[in-house]
Amino acid sequence: MLHCGIMMKYHWYWSALLRGRRNDCEGDATLDLFKKCYEYSLANELREKGIYPYFHALETRQDTEVIMEGKRRIMLGSNNYLGLTTCPEVQEAGLKALEQYGTGCSGSRFLNGTLKLHLELEDELARFLHKEACCTFSTGFQSNLGIISAVVGHGDYVICDKENHASIYDGCKLSYGRMLTYGHSNMEELEIQLKKVPESAGCLIVTDGVFSMGGDIAKLPEIVKLAKQYGARVMVDDAHGLGVIGEGGRGTASYFGLEDEVDLIMGTFSKSLASLGGYLVADATVVDFVRHNSRPFIFSASITPASAAIALASLRHIEAHPELVKRLAELSAYMRKGLKARGIPIIEAETPIIPIYTYTAEATLLRARQLYEAGVYVNPVLPPATPPDLCLLRTSYMASLNEKLLDEALDIFGEVFSKPVE
Repeated sequence: MLHCGIMMKYHWYWSALLRGRRNDCEGDATLDLFKKCYEYSLANELREKGIYPYFHALETRQDTEVIMEGKRRIMLGSNNYLGLTTCPEVQEAGLKALEQYGTGCSGSRFLNGTLKLHLELEDELARFLHKEACCTFSTGFQSNLGIISAVVGHGDYVICDKENHASIYDGCKLSYGRMLTYGHSNMEELEIQLKKVPESAGCLIVTDGVFSMGGDIAKLPEIVKLAKQYGARVMVDDAHGLGVIGEGGRGTASYFGLEDEVDLIMGTFSKSLASLGGYLVADATVVDFVRHNSRPFIFSASITPASAAIALASLRHIEAHPELVKRLAELSAYMRKGLKARGIPIIEAETPIIPIYTYTAEATLLRARQLYEAGVYVNPVLPPATPPDLCLLRTSYMASLNEKLLDEALDIFGEVFSKPVE
């Protein structure tokens, strides 16, 4: 069993990392910058105990079944929601782009790095999401950095749900505005924070659409109502909403019929679109401002030709096959029902993210190892992503799975959870 001191250190380390703290070095003028690195021992302690959960190496492509460290595992920890990483036409698009454009763009979009392919992707994505214009970024994380830091300036306020993605927090830090937070989906706290914003200040409310850890959906109608009441703008991070909810997979704003009411929609290509990169869709004037003022956009190399072509082919595939979104919902409901039937405690939601309560960090790491050894890959979620006593195993599902594989996984879950943690 893990010593409780190790777990306390685990919680402190990750909490400190989130807050951007450093070890207290006051009063030691000769302290080596790397002292914190040499003294950090948690990862090795977990490795020695056989429960280190990170960096398992895939030996096959991202699919429903993978070979990971020499053994077959059912993949229940991927964000490849529509299973398009193995779609033949999507793969073919990437190969053709590689042949036509080469391996990279060797520059930023601002200068020599804009391809006709980038413009096609932006035009089609804007149309799909019913917005005037689109701007793409090299990664999803960079998208939030680039959008928030560009639109939130001196004297402005940005208000965030406390369970927003880390990239949103970092985007707020990179901006020159003042950041306020509210308890997860707590609309009363959001209104309290809105009341603190001076009438003379600009204000942006930022929320995940589908929250990546809990799988729950933002209370977007209430957020939009409060934004109108207090003169704020609304931004939705739809990284886990695109391809998952809404009409034909158009995301959270579509799910609530609020596409015209949400000012900024951000998303990624690394999940449902089976590629790498991110985007902003909004009014054309706003998008043009971001293109000319976002440092992460201006000073980064553009998306590689293959990545752009794959994202575009995936988008076209989703438009042509809206039944994939329905199939994903059906399989997620099937798995949710099966887990509950086996008495396994889950967080209820309507998305393909199904978190399983394991409560303590110790139990979470041990259960993740047991499932991994039995042939199912899941993601352990530990502080600061969760409270110390509400740790999770995050499971997520793909439209390319089938009931036979899910039944096999359910049997493994049932066997593992029928035994005490040890």
